[in-house]
Amino acid sequence: MEKVNIIAVVVASLVPIIVGSLWYSILFGKKWMGLIGKSEEEIKKSADPWRMYAGSYVAAFVMAYILAHFVIYANTFTGREGLVPGMVAGFWAWLGFVATTNAASVFFEFRPPGLYYLNVAYNLVCLLLMGGILSAW
Repeated sequence: MEKVNIIAVVVASLVPIIVGSLWYSILFGKKWMGLIGKSEEEIKKSADPWRMYAGSYVAAFVMAYILAHFVIYANTFTGREGLVPGMVAGFWAWLGFVATTNAASVFFEFRPPGLYYLNVAYNLVCLLLMGGILSAW
């Protein structure tokens, strides 16, 4: 069995940070703030960027490391490597674990369905890109 490529994991771990910085600002920032009921001033007031980005990177690193194992298993099983098989592994990880577990926030926390869709779409994009990077590296 292949070993996990730690360099690829480190790079793939940057994807959620980069995508998130665009997703929750330029692309969907106003929609996101409306869905969480916060203003830009409230967010800036309570934000600690170092803590937020460090915590996000650690979480992304764990996600990328685990996804790397999924990608290795998928590549071994299918006999394929490259961008697309990694993205397929990322899709299945998203559908099986992210889309399903985050649905509870709508059912039990009464969060707006739009927030669920916005967040799981972000996670889909991240896992597709991360899987592609991990498989193609």
